[in-house]
Amino acid sequence: MSLIDPDISKAETLPSRFYTDAETHEKTVAEFGNHWHFAAHQSQLEACDVLPLEHVEALTKEPMILTNDGEMRCLSNVCTHRGMLIANEPCSASVLQCPYHGRTFGLDGKFRNMPEFENVQNFPSEADNLAEFPLEEWNGLLFTTIDGGGFDDWIAPLVERLGWLPLSEFKHDESRHRDYEIDANWALYVDNYLEGFHIPFVHNALHGALDYDGYRTELFEGGVLQIGIAREGEPSFDLPESSPDYGQEIAAYYYWIFPGLMLNFYPWGLSVNIISPISVNRTKIIYHGYVWDENKLGEGAGADLDKVEMEDQFVVEATQQGVSSSAYERGRYSPTRETGVHHFHRILTSQ
Repeated sequence: MSLIDPDISKAETLPSRFYTDAETHEKTVAEFGNHWHFAAHQSQLEACDVLPLEHVEALTKEPMILTNDGEMRCLSNVCTHRGMLIANEPCSASVLQCPYHGRTFGLDGKFRNMPEFENVQNFPSEADNLAEFPLEEWNGLLFTTIDGGGFDDWIAPLVERLGWLPLSEFKHDESRHRDYEIDANWALYVDNYLEGFHIPFVHNALHGALDYDGYRTELFEGGVLQIGIAREGEPSFDLPESSPDYGQEIAAYYYWIFPGLMLNFYPWGLSVNIISPISVNRTKIIYHGYVWDENKLGEGAGADLDKVEMEDQFVVEATQQGVSSSAYERGRYSPTRETGVHHFHRILTSQ
């Protein structure tokens, strides 16, 4: 029998051990490397040729870099000589040079040169090139994984809904980059994200921008879409006729894709949230912002994201304390407001 009943009206929520037990936590996050992860937006490789992906390393345990020599690639950031990390910060360069012993590689990952190796036999070989990881691009957004495969199906829910959006024209805004560490399990943060149930109680300003009664949740394989409807007079997307939501006042599209990728689309652009587990009761939240229309910044549902983050952090950390109590084991779901949470728990317990 499934740990989470498929009938939400009968189902109980995750057992508290998923939030509090270190062994359960480690088994869960060990599978993260098998999924696709957001790497960057192509505009980030306009400012540099080499971009370390520390956030992807935290999720997959594989040090990676993006490079661009006219073709974008995702390469191992591990030198094939003694295992030193090659690049530690974004930079512009025509070659990659290991800072330990000077071995160099092209931006295509191919071995170039190594000092003091003149008498080494059968050198260099293919093993001296940097390993390459799958890299896929959709409309300017770049994604990577360890094993690859299935990208078209994975990205299809976004293509079907937002294929009209000119994401490739968005620009990375470094001033919108944030990262926070919170004293809570990563899954609690996802739980909170996946329902608008708490908005009237926790986010007063956001509640003023969204029509709570019109807020809706749609499920798809491997993820959840929440659609925020704008209150009268609040900013919304100028949707083309090709959009399945044409004629509606959409204030925000909130996509969550398992395990911890959140793509938040607003009339001004895109806010990416990356959820990175640190330990069973500590999580890093990484924000990146990509601006489409500067004139709409500071308005509507995507106005003060720092304030929303602090409000979410407060309730998630307090919930971590609560689920750690001997008085709590499992709860129940609202069939009208927590279908996204139920879907997440079903995915999580099927891994």
